Amino acid sequence: MMDLTPYRDELMQTARQLLEVDSPTGYCRDVIALIQQKAQALGYGFSTIQKGCGIITIPGRDTSKTVMLSGHVDTLGLMVRSITEDGMLTFVPLGGPIVPTLDGEYCRIRTRSGQVYTGTILSLSPAAHVFPDSKTRPRVPEEMAVRLDAVVRKKEDVEALGIGTGDFICIDPKTQITENGFLKSRFIDNKGGSACMLTLASILSNRKLVPKYNTLLFFSIYEEVGHGAAYVPQQVSEVLAVDMGCIGMDLSCTEYDVSICAKDSSGPYDYDMVGELIALAKEHNLSYAVDIYPFYGSDVSASLKGGNNIRGALIGPGVHASHGMERTHWEGLKNTLALMLAYVDPSAMSR
Repeated sequence: MMDLTPYRDELMQTARQLLEVDSPTGYCRDVIALIQQKAQALGYGFSTIQKGCGIITIPGRDTSKTVMLSGHVDTLGLMVRSITEDGMLTFVPLGGPIVPTLDGEYCRIRTRSGQVYTGTILSLSPAAHVFPDSKTRPRVPEEMAVRLDAVVRKKEDVEALGIGTGDFICIDPKTQITENGFLKSRFIDNKGGSACMLTLASILSNRKLVPKYNTLLFFSIYEEVGHGAAYVPQQVSEVLAVDMGCIGMDLSCTEYDVSICAKDSSGPYDYDMVGELIALAKEHNLSYAVDIYPFYGSDVSASLKGGNNIRGALIGPGVHASHGMERTHWEGLKNTLALMLAYVDPSAMSR
């Protein structure tokens, strides 16, 4: 079995690079540009579709079939809803962040003119010495706002900065990589899975491996709002979403496993494809879990709802505390990478 340990630093640093680029759903041009740069450095073709998703093309040995791995690089975020009379920004969520975890988080506001301002997301009762309900006021969007790091005293001062309704608010991911192999950050969903995809491309390129079939690595930018991979190139016959595995309650996945999803809120995944992934995980002695995700949809969910004639499945590293302060481990990422490699080139794992 191929030893993937030498790729630990590369995968972790790729994840860090992706996480450091702001990409709230709907504003992903910078992260897609980074992926294009990496793809071209590896010698692979890169293209984008009209709505901005990126595609790395890797030719296969058998050109009669095309498979696609899809990972989303859009993240949760916020958008400016309005400006208060005293110069704070009210907001609406993009996707489904656990809003109470945002209280006190640093953020960046990106304006339509390209300016970037910093700020802090706060409760409207932010001071214990002032507000009797500072500890009990609900942490919901209607009771919170962004305090700008700018000298503003009224609404007009904020407008003079060029900030307005519809500007994106990007939440600081606070990424850390620990010596014992943990990756902790906001938005590991799904920059962890996307880092696995880029590392897969690196392994194939550097080892001069050719996948069994023509392979597309699809990086979607609207998954968090439900239509990330709704479009699938016509030549694709199957899609493997590489996202995150869920942890908690009666689920069996841990941060050290690759999770194989049998069913999520959109319905069951392809029976045969799921079975093939389980067989590959067993064959290569991977630490894996098969689970059902009750509150989850993936790029494959969007692909199927988009009417594409495909079969689909979903895998990913186990991620703790999804949509909050997330964490995974190198072992989970490694097992995911190994299963992806076995999927695209079964012979590669024995080299």
